[in-house]
Amino acid sequence: MLTATNTEPKVDTMITQQIRSFIVENFLLGKDSGFDNGDSLLETGIIDSTGIMHVVAFLEENFGIAIDDDDLVADNLDSVARIAAFVRSKQALKDAA
Repeated sequence: MLTATNTEPKVDTMITQQIRSFIVENFLLGKDSGFDNGDSLLETGIIDSTGIMHVVAFLEENFGIAIDDDDLVADNLDSVARIAAFVRSKQALKDAA
């Protein structure tokens, strides 16, 4: 029997992969440039401010979370790693409610 601890890394990896795949398909025309999941999506020019709104819509639809205007900050949405951590925290809040 798997415990929550054993499944968490798999869930984290799946969330990260889904986010990265969305970004590659929608902003890099399906060609993964090999960017690091910690790289700033804005500073590297992968996504612009309008693109962030597409990412937000994807996150809300695919992960069942609500993203408030106050959540639209670089700490939450500037890299694949930060987006994945943000999604996990929003899901945890949703699950706790």
